[in-house]
Amino acid sequence: MHTRFMLEAIKEAKKAGAIDEVPIGAVVVKDGKIIARAHNLRQTRQIATAHAEILAIEKACRKLNTWRLEGCTLYVTLEPCPMCAGATILSRIETVVFGAYDPKGGSFGTSVDFTTIKAFNHRPVIFAGVLEEECATLLKDFFILKRNKNQSGPTENDEL
Repeated sequence: MHTRFMLEAIKEAKKAGAIDEVPIGAVVVKDGKIIARAHNLRQTRQIATAHAEILAIEKACRKLNTWRLEGCTLYVTLEPCPMCAGATILSRIETVVFGAYDPKGGSFGTSVDFTTIKAFNHRPVIFAGVLEEECATLLKDFFILKRNKNQSGPTENDEL
């Protein structure tokens, strides 16, 4: 079941990569249906918070006309950062399913685990490593390509 929706998140990640954004994609599912989808748009919008998860959560909130996303599952190709993990907790998302682990900022077990913070009044259920290899390969290939471009000379959009 998780594979089907992670494949949809991967489609979103590929959209990001196609416009030179870090290839991370997310979908929000409720009652077995996708209600929101998004991909990274930080470079495009020049907004630090334009992560796939945040954009998908915002769309889901508008779709359901509530900030409480109870009964929803977030599928994302990379383990959420602290900001995105916080947004899932604050929006009451029931379940988070992620693909690749993020050793630099993963906040559901890799760098820190937000589900263990007792002060939070909500803890999503976490499923990690779903289609991990496919998700990680998207990111690895993107950054290899960026490094190879940078060896040819930097461009004004390079952040790495």
